Amino acid sequence: MAFKNLNSVLVVAAAVVLGVKAVDNGLAITPQMGWDNWNALGCDVSEELLQQTARLIVDYGLKDVGYHYVILDDCWSVGRNASNNSSLVADPVKFPNGMAAVADDMHALGLGFGMYSDAGKYTCGGYAGSLGYETVDANTWASWGVDYLKYDNCYNEGYAGNQQISSARYRTMGNALNATGRPILYSLCNWGEDYPWNWGSTIANSWRISGDVYDSWDLYDARCPCEGPNAFNCELPGFHCSITNIMNKASFIVSKAQPGAWNDLDMLEVGNGAMTDAEYVAHFSMWAAAKSPLIMGNDIRVIQPKDLAILSNAAVIAVNQDPSGSSAARRWMYDTNNTDSNGYPARIQMWSGSLQSTTGGDYSDMVVLLINGNNAETVMNATLADIFVDSGEQGTAPQVKMSWEVRDLWANRMSEADAAAIIAGSSAAGNATNATTVVAPRFNVSSTSYAEGLASNNSILLGNVTTTVLPSGTVLATVAPHGAAMFRLRALPTAVMKRDEL
Repeated sequence: MAFKNLNSVLVVAAAVVLGVKAVDNGLAITPQMGWDNWNALGCDVSEELLQQTARLIVDYGLKDVGYHYVILDDCWSVGRNASNNSSLVADPVKFPNGMAAVADDMHALGLGFGMYSDAGKYTCGGYAGSLGYETVDANTWASWGVDYLKYDNCYNEGYAGNQQISSARYRTMGNALNATGRPILYSLCNWGEDYPWNWGSTIANSWRISGDVYDSWDLYDARCPCEGPNAFNCELPGFHCSITNIMNKASFIVSKAQPGAWNDLDMLEVGNGAMTDAEYVAHFSMWAAAKSPLIMGNDIRVIQPKDLAILSNAAVIAVNQDPSGSSAARRWMYDTNNTDSNGYPARIQMWSGSLQSTTGGDYSDMVVLLINGNNAETVMNATLADIFVDSGEQGTAPQVKMSWEVRDLWANRMSEADAAAIIAGSSAAGNATNATTVVAPRFNVSSTSYAEGLASNNSILLGNVTTTVLPSGTVLATVAPHGAAMFRLRALPTAVMKRDEL
């Protein structure tokens, strides 16, 4: 629902007062941000990989824009110690100094340490799972200094099939984590099986809504079923799910997210190399607008400048980290005369959603996202009536009768030259020279939170003013093939006019 700014603040405040938080741990009040090794590296994990990546996250300024958790995925253990309370044992070859030392390394850099396990007998990689060992494992992780748990769904012994069974299995670990007394962010990875968006918010901080993402814009894969109008009702989540497949599934359940508990569209594929720059921009924009956790899934050690520039866009991240916690919703989607990679009609779509007001007025800012599924550049438009449909159907919303400042959230994307200079100047990457690296100003959450930055109208977070839309007007954009245009709309006083009004 689109609220006036005051109302949205009251909703969030009421949730806090009433204790409506995921597992009552006070974490992920905005969607979590970080990095996970699985998409790019799979089981190729080690202590050295985590240390190198963590240093680069700091050195490249990714920590400064909010990426906090360094998450170790599957394949890290050698089983259980029968003589020591059956606790999990880290692989001594991959992690010679032990997991507590890895956690200490992350914490010394001001980052959080995340780990992986499975709500089954085995993990998806065939290692020891945590089903039946929830308390033992939660206590082990807390003793190591773990800050985040990604909890998978393989080999679940048949404890699935309805919401009650799945929720009980995942709640057991949530309770065990809480009982440790250590705040550990709890990320469910059950692929959308048994509708976790209906029960996840009282158990965890996020829940996966679909099978695993892969690095493709729209290519259909039979291993990821459920396309089209029934995508939300998917008995077999599968894997190898394209960006558009997951986007479509997310469209049905955006209302299920709230501060502390988020729909997880899976890790980001930005930088893994199989999509175009425009597709990565659209992918990142969509995940941000839908309030998905932003978990980088690329190999940071070989990041390209253009991908660093996407992942560093604080104006887009500010939408994801907006204090109102309101996910954008899809307002329309239309088939076109063109076809997608599968020979089906290509689609264009428009999403919009309320954001915290940055003007101090009665009305929320709005994010508008235009996504072009065509294989050609396309002129797209969004009417104020469609953007604000939640506040009044058929153009009756009071916002439709107002003028709006339109700010392009990709206009000030870091240049490739600046991104290349950051990479070249990195001591963590071994690229540092004596030359001084000079880049455009960047946002830094260590000194100013996104909430504070938005409240103070920090220009880095607001994008670039492109035009003003008059009452009952239309936002126009020329959008790249498989690309996106993303705008922040800010209410203007009635008397304010500009020469480039539409």
